[in-house]
Amino acid sequence: MSDRIEPARGTNRGSARSAVVSGEWPLWSTTLRDRTAAAVADPVLRRNVAAAVDRFAGGRVTALAGLHDADGLRSAARAVRADVIDHWADILEELADNVLARGGHVCWAADAAEARSYVVDVASRIGARTVVKSKSMVTEEISLNEALEAGGCRVTETDLGEWIIQLAAEHPSHILVPAVHRDRHQIAEVFDRRAGRPGGPADPEVLTAFARGALRDRFLQADLGITGVNFGVAETGSLVLVTNEGNGRLVSALPRVHIAVMGAERVVRTWEQLDLMLNLLARSGTGQPLSAYTSITTGPRAAGEVDGPDELHLVIVDNGRSGLAGTEMNEMLNCIRCGACLNVCPVYRQTGGHAYGWVYPGPMGAVLTPLLAARGPDDTRAAEASSASTLCGACMEACPVEIPLQDLLLGLRRRKASHAAGRDRLVWRAWAAAWRRPGPYRDGNRLAVRARRLLPLVRHLPAGHRWIEGRTLPALPARTFTERWDAGDV
Repeated sequence: MSDRIEPARGTNRGSARSAVVSGEWPLWSTTLRDRTAAAVADPVLRRNVAAAVDRFAGGRVTALAGLHDADGLRSAARAVRADVIDHWADILEELADNVLARGGHVCWAADAAEARSYVVDVASRIGARTVVKSKSMVTEEISLNEALEAGGCRVTETDLGEWIIQLAAEHPSHILVPAVHRDRHQIAEVFDRRAGRPGGPADPEVLTAFARGALRDRFLQADLGITGVNFGVAETGSLVLVTNEGNGRLVSALPRVHIAVMGAERVVRTWEQLDLMLNLLARSGTGQPLSAYTSITTGPRAAGEVDGPDELHLVIVDNGRSGLAGTEMNEMLNCIRCGACLNVCPVYRQTGGHAYGWVYPGPMGAVLTPLLAARGPDDTRAAEASSASTLCGACMEACPVEIPLQDLLLGLRRRKASHAAGRDRLVWRAWAAAWRRPGPYRDGNRLAVRARRLLPLVRHLPAGHRWIEGRTLPALPARTFTERWDAGDV
């Protein structure tokens, strides 16, 4: 007997535009401009984030240089991900069938509500009161912790960074390093205030030792363990968890019930495909040849095995993902959540992750937030995330599967413009109509040059001060390029 919830046949499973969470992040009460302004005004945040992403980005370059043909591997990984998404439904079915064949249970969750409901129901059935979790962005996406706590469970994040931000009542600032925005002094203050640490030095080793001691009993007492899934391997029904801390293995092996929550796109067909992805994942994200722990779970504990759960549940979360298949945003399904795009993004480097307003930060978050968090095309709160980019293309250059993130962001901006207010839409259409013709383009340049001394007056126009705030006005030349060309000066 299984807990399988059958999806509709075919690729388009579940709700295409499902709501992500029943409640809203507190960050939605502010605008992108407000959040970025607050982040830029925080020198500690900027220093911490910049130091971390610079280290990761430099490590990526060094790590990829050690491969024989890194660009060739990236192209191969892109082809693998494209093949997986082309045969997505069949591969997911194979994964689910093999999980079931090995004694596991599978839930097909069309949206966040279904995923939360299934996990809470399992916790209630087994009488779980203590839950331990390893780091999982998809459980952040579906607001799982809040649902479990509302059901009477005590939930403990056991990844060090996740535990820090849980204590601080924050959300992750980076998909790999959740507390990257905090320094050791701030972490010590959180431990002293929220975790009962009796003071002491803000030394990383001391803080880590305190966290280890505080969390050790949680692992041993937990009724339920919850993890994410980096990759599901369809041919054997295996679930792969990649971490740099041993908590992932403790969460999946010690409690008597293990629930793995997987975004529906996080699947590969074969072990050979997994090998390729693992070769690029850690190298791209943190510069490591391989993460410290690569844990593989294939079914619940079998007869004769000394550890592992009595029950294994796989929750496959759609939550809007199937609605991307076959659209111009299809390539976002290729993302393997390595974090490389965050580490090279000039916007993320200055603002950190909370400025993006939702679970996923950086360039990948600027794409995913309007796609997964939006509640319809008029949801400007989510749509504005696509503006958090310079479109410099550094993200695509860093991406191990070569996702053209800047093209996707442009596509989202076009969508946003199509739903803009009438006045804004009229202004942009007039500008586009004028500048697509040589005559008005040249006349516009001449006018700008002639009026260059008046440019600072823009700040006095309605909303002009908001546009010019944070920008350095260009020093326009005395003549346009066309005028110089006609005069033979270039």
